Amino acid sequence: MAIALYGLKTCDACRKALKALEAKKKQVAFHDLRADGVSKTQIEKWAKAAGWEKLLNKASTTWRGLPDKDKETVDAKKALALLAANPTLIKRPVIEADGKVFVGWSEAVRKAVLR
Repeated sequence: MAIALYGLKTCDACRKALKALEAKKKQVAFHDLRADGVSKTQIEKWAKAAGWEKLLNKASTTWRGLPDKDKETVDAKKALALLAANPTLIKRPVIEADGKVFVGWSEAVRKAVLR
């Protein structure tokens, strides 16, 4: 089964994930969030599966560049709107594998997708 990896070409975590998956002979379809974009429906699906809090990357340069009014009192609805308007706010990589959604490239994610 193919794995879908959503991220940025320039993201170190995405490159590490892609390299590790390819080394394990996994079929990977890479989707660049900046170049290809992502639909609000897709973001909502990820948020439902992984949680919008996990999906929203508050450590990103994009987050720091947002006006304070956008960063205050963020709830699910506001987060989804911000993520749709600014795909680079999505924590990377987002990996769809075996009907599950994984966010980031932590040890737990590595174990789950590289098995």
